[in-house]
Amino acid sequence: MGLFDDQLPPAPPGGDRDDAQPPVGTPLAERMRPRRLDDMVGQQDVLGEGGFLRRAIAEDRVPSLIFWGPPGCGKTTLALIIARETRARFVPFSAVTSGIKDVKEVMAGAAKLRRAGGQRTLVFVDEIHRFNKAQQDAFLPFVERGDIVLVGATTENPSFEVNGALLSRCRVVVLAALSTDDLVALMTQALSDPECGLGAVASPEALEALAVQASGDARTALNLIELAALEAVGETIDTAIVERVVQRRVLLYDKSGEEHFNLISALHKSLRESDPDAALYWLTRMLTAGEDPRYLARRMVRFASEDVGLADPRALSQSLAAWESYQRLGSPEGDLALAQACVYLALAPKSNAVYRAFKAARRAVEEHPAEPVPKAIRNAPTNLMKDLGYGRGYVYAHDAEEGVGGLDCLPENLRGLRLYEPRGEGFEGRLAERLEEFRQRRQRARRRSTEE
Repeated sequence: MGLFDDQLPPAPPGGDRDDAQPPVGTPLAERMRPRRLDDMVGQQDVLGEGGFLRRAIAEDRVPSLIFWGPPGCGKTTLALIIARETRARFVPFSAVTSGIKDVKEVMAGAAKLRRAGGQRTLVFVDEIHRFNKAQQDAFLPFVERGDIVLVGATTENPSFEVNGALLSRCRVVVLAALSTDDLVALMTQALSDPECGLGAVASPEALEALAVQASGDARTALNLIELAALEAVGETIDTAIVERVVQRRVLLYDKSGEEHFNLISALHKSLRESDPDAALYWLTRMLTAGEDPRYLARRMVRFASEDVGLADPRALSQSLAAWESYQRLGSPEGDLALAQACVYLALAPKSNAVYRAFKAARRAVEEHPAEPVPKAIRNAPTNLMKDLGYGRGYVYAHDAEEGVGGLDCLPENLRGLRLYEPRGEGFEGRLAERLEEFRQRRQRARRRSTEE
């Protein structure tokens, strides 16, 4: 066949392949790639004893498949294992670099090979959602005749990204993001494997922290443990090393000197203190010193959300209006609009409840970065998604007696989490009453649903 054969040698009779280790310099994620089904981490629903795919591979009766799952969950690895453990010839495609001409050439070779000796070709298409309709259609007759076993991998919903005709001839296998325990086990294996050459040990806390950062992605987890081992240089990998490995560099908006930051801090804190005189002084001093007025406008817009918030929702509009007015008028006329917004912000009721809620939400995402969306509130426009339980149990709030359906909209591991806790200042006092009322309504709706 010729095309792409250099990427993976064809299997000799019986399906056995050369299991030589990857060459020196190969990335850790590739060196750790499982080569047998029993070495796979996770995906027990699909690969466990009695699982459909395990039986199909053992019996060499693998149908055309679409692997749907997030990055690093094992889609490509599983395709390679199927190729090693079955008698089909393996041809990998990349939907990024392969065109319709490549597809037709391989399909013709596959048909010829099957007619000559009855051997099927396993065609693996990575990122199949990137293939256009014509490219996908080119596979269809060869799948129907059994000339090829098509294995497509996608991170996108195949209901939308794979042609209906092709999708109907493939079995969709949903692969989940790897659990924290799966990733810890994978990194532990890498640390203990002398052929990986990491030469480091890690504390359980560090491994768990790295697993959380990897968000279910095996490739990311292995990259992180490799970086941590390099950082440790003979020390135990602990949480301090993990922080250094994953930290993000924070860049300052302006680097004109300490005084610049002292002055903007003075303006911000004067606004927070509800002192319009001091706030106007510091604003005027910065304008006089040549500070970019657009920078000051940007900071006041930030203040409107961070320190005023929903205590006075008009503060954000006032700040944006001042920014736009300056953009239209320029200096010195536009400076007055900034002064007006400055006084308004200083005298507005203050609440940082939205700011605190957003920070708490960020912490929750960092600690639980890959929690699945509850199936009840997932959209289910296709039969495949309905069969998977999407939308089951959803209650349309407008038709509910309480005006809410009593649904748990947070991931299961975060049920009961409260992020936004409004204060009693200004308009937010009314929002606090509404928030409590909605919480009570949801509780009543849940009790009613349980009783029914």
